[in-house]
Amino acid sequence: MKHLLLSTLVTLGAVAASQAVAQETIRFAVTDIDGLETLQREMGPFKDAFEAASGLKVEFFPVSGRTVAVEAMAADQVDFVLTGPAEYVVFNARLNAQPVVTWNRPDYYSTLVVLDQSPVQTPADLKGMKVSFGEIGSTSQHLGPVTLLAEAGLTYSTDYEPVFLNRNVAVEALISGDIGAIGLNRTHIDSITKKFPDQKFRTIAKGVTLPNDVLLVSPTVAPEVVETVRKTFADKGDVLLAALTTTEENAKYIGGSFSATVTDGDYDVVRRMYENIGITEFTEFVGQ
Repeated sequence: MKHLLLSTLVTLGAVAASQAVAQETIRFAVTDIDGLETLQREMGPFKDAFEAASGLKVEFFPVSGRTVAVEAMAADQVDFVLTGPAEYVVFNARLNAQPVVTWNRPDYYSTLVVLDQSPVQTPADLKGMKVSFGEIGSTSQHLGPVTLLAEAGLTYSTDYEPVFLNRNVAVEALISGDIGAIGLNRTHIDSITKKFPDQKFRTIAKGVTLPNDVLLVSPTVAPEVVETVRKTFADKGDVLLAALTTTEENAKYIGGSFSATVTDGDYDVVRRMYENIGITEFTEFVGQ
C-alpha cells in the first residue's frame, strides 16, 4: 500500500510538472526584427505553430537591436532570444545565456567580392586598399570576411582600411574604384547581382560554413521549460520550419533545419573570429 501511494504521488507530481510547463508563458525576442508589429507579422505563423506543438504560450518582446535585447534579458524581461552567432557570444559572456536550438540556413558562409574586371585576384592583393563590410560585428558580413583576409596574412586596420557601407552604396563605391572589395555572405551576392544587372561580380575568397543563428535562453528559465522547447524543435522541426518560412523575413531559412544538439563550444570559432579584429573580451558588442 505504501509503495502504491508513493507511486501515485510520483505520478501526480509528474503530471503537475507537465501541466506547469504546458501553462508556462515564455517571452521571446528576435534581435534583427524591429518593433512589435513587424515581429508579429514576420514571426506570427511560427508562434502559432510552436504554441500548438509545445503547449507553451509565447509572448513577443520587441527589441530594437542586440543591445536592447541583452539589457532586457539582464533585467529579466525576456526569456528566449533568437540572434546571430556573434551576438550569442556576447549574451553568453555577459549573462551566461545558453544555446538551445540552432536555426540553420543553407549556404551560410562569408565571401569577398570584387568586380569581374578588377585586377584583384586574391585577398592578399587587397593590401593597402579599403574593404567594405556590412553591419559592424556581423558574423557573416564582418567577422567572417575579416577572417578570410587574416588567413591571407592581412592584419585588420593595418594592411587595409575597413569601412562600413550600406550594401548598395558599397557596390557603387566598388564601381567607382573607391574600395577594393566587399565582404558579404552568400545570399547577398544574389541580392547585388539582381540590383546591379549590368555588373559582373567575382568571388575571390569563400569561407567555411558558419555557425548558425541560435535560439538562446536566460539562465533563469526553468530547466523543464528549456527541455520542452528543445524537444519541440527536435520532434516538430518540419512543422515549425514550414510555418516560419511563410513570411518574407524568414526566406533565408528555406531549405534549412533546426538542431537541438548545439553546445556553447560550437561557437568557439566565432570567438576566434573576434580575435581577428582585436577583440578578446566578449562582454560588449562591437561598435557599441
